[in-house]
Amino acid sequence: MIASIEHNGETFEVDLLAPIDISIEMQPSPESVSAWYLDALTIEPVKGGGFVGAVNQGGSVNFRNIAFNPHGHGTHTECLGHITPEVYNVNEHLKTFFFKAELISVLPEKIDGDDVITKSQIEKALINSVRSNANPEAIVIRTLPNDNSKINKHYSNTNPAFISEDAALTIRNRGIKHLLIDTPSVDKENDDGKLLAHHAFWNVPANPRFNCSITELIYVPEEVPDGTYLLNLSFASFNNDASPSKPVLYSIK
Repeated sequence: MIASIEHNGETFEVDLLAPIDISIEMQPSPESVSAWYLDALTIEPVKGGGFVGAVNQGGSVNFRNIAFNPHGHGTHTECLGHITPEVYNVNEHLKTFFFKAELISVLPEKIDGDDVITKSQIEKALINSVRSNANPEAIVIRTLPNDNSKINKHYSNTNPAFISEDAALTIRNRGIKHLLIDTPSVDKENDDGKLLAHHAFWNVPANPRFNCSITELIYVPEEVPDGTYLLNLSFASFNNDASPSKPVLYSIK
């Protein structure tokens, strides 16, 4: 199904029947992706007063409680409320869901034992998008090497790749409002709470960017080429700084 999309003064065609899902499914299993020293999420039937919320246990319906943390149990989208003393929720501040996005693949540089996505790498990737007149509203970062082990990786105590402060500042200065990455965080796993990339991207506290988001723990399959896409960034309507999300890319014809 080819649809003609008008977006920010541009018109382009996408095939709505060929979505590229870059989210990681949240599963109640020790094999599911996890981060931040969390146990696996749980999904359990409600029980009480003779009722059981599981058809295979004699109940009339499946009726389950779910316990999870959006930041550590799968793909999630967060707003600046993740790092502010004020309580801001992602459902309140993100009101549009389709964006022109640039997918880039980056092999992080080794710096003092860390795997770092640098300013020069981001600038080089975005120069290519300028040449193609992409003018992206979102950037999707696929770290290299890339394979489907990311779908069930346990990231705690592994010091995953992260974005340098000046790289995040470069992204912000380009006017990019939505940053997606396949690691648990844009910042270093243990940085003594500085969260430099988060602060640089959202410009907190100087001039906070309320309508901007960071999405973490995505997975972009190897066969999806770098380039310009239409991004549908949708998430559950939680009143929280972050929510489980389902980013989907569509190739632009």
